Amino acid sequence: MRSRPISANFKIVLVFLALLIVVGVLLYTQTIVNKLQEREHSSADLYTKAIKYIASDASQSGDYTFAFDMINAIDFPILLTDDSLVPITSKNITIDSTFTQEEEIAFLTRERDRMADVHQPIVVKHADSIILNYVFYDESDLVKQLRILPYIEILVASMFILIGYIGFSYIKRSEQANIWVGMSKETAHQLGTPLSSLMGWLELLRSQADDAEAIRNTLQEMENDVNRLNRIAMRFSKIGSRPQLNEQNLLDTIHKAADYYRRRTPQLGNTVTIIVPEVDSVQAKYNAELLEWVFENLMKNALDAMDRDDGLIEFHVAQSSRNIIIDVRDNGKGIDTRHKKDIFRPGFSTKQRGWGLGLSLSRRIVQDYHRGKLFVHDTAPGKGTTFRIMLPRK
Repeated sequence: MRSRPISANFKIVLVFLALLIVVGVLLYTQTIVNKLQEREHSSADLYTKAIKYIASDASQSGDYTFAFDMINAIDFPILLTDDSLVPITSKNITIDSTFTQEEEIAFLTRERDRMADVHQPIVVKHADSIILNYVFYDESDLVKQLRILPYIEILVASMFILIGYIGFSYIKRSEQANIWVGMSKETAHQLGTPLSSLMGWLELLRSQADDAEAIRNTLQEMENDVNRLNRIAMRFSKIGSRPQLNEQNLLDTIHKAADYYRRRTPQLGNTVTIIVPEVDSVQAKYNAELLEWVFENLMKNALDAMDRDDGLIEFHVAQSSRNIIIDVRDNGKGIDTRHKKDIFRPGFSTKQRGWGLGLSLSRRIVQDYHRGKLFVHDTAPGKGTTFRIMLPRK
């Protein structure tokens, strides 16, 4: 059974979190709206009690200032009708000043019916249960705005998520395009050197038809190039699949990679010394083909960074209780601080003819396939760079 891709799981988690946020915002806003509605209902109820008190005390003289102050404090639309539901007075309802009395009553009647759909009217009764008035009231502007607020937030958040998703998809497609372009160029580069060499050996064979010893030497070199092509094919075949890790001597792989570049540096026009520690054996569990590729990429990166005649690439191997540490140090021009975080990003390169895949591929080999780490341990412009590889001992 094929497992679900990590990107699909990540999208599901994002959607789930987005739904949680939306539900949380809606619930929180609804709680505030409910509290405000309770407050408005209480105010409308107090208004009703004030009217009832004034009506029951109409035959007496008293101070009604508190009642009118309370009425003035109401900030939501409220409408008072008689026992026949005919509007009497209103507050916080905008009435056109050009209305006649009949038009005003008709307008308030429509408002009364609309308010009845929002809240049940409060009945004002006399002490002997005689209905005196009805109080209709609407939601305040604040409550209405709070009801709309979650949808505005969701709309804005959705726009940001959509823009972010489109941007992320564009960046991902660009990186994938860079990876494919880089992989094709890396393949062409890896195959180009031994193929060019084989073509040269073939030409040489044609001119050595009568020299058996020279032919044997040439055939040996051709065999080396064919073996190189075979190793390249094995390396690319292991990308994307789980490689086999074997217990072996790490120094053998380092020497093999160093010898390959020692033979190449004169052809590249570089005067570079490659130093490998004189240690008999450092046992580690790894895939030799892939890790040799990593060492070659790091040395190639160092060679490209050389801007001096006394170039130096030095390997240093150490062991701790949990890790094997391999440092690859050069005395080249170093890495600019601005680019330090980007050098492992697919497609990033500071070279005019670079394709920015070597270091990215190397980090994937170390981290994904060997459960190790690859990072820039130390660098400074003009003083060189040290890449550190950490492989787990178990």
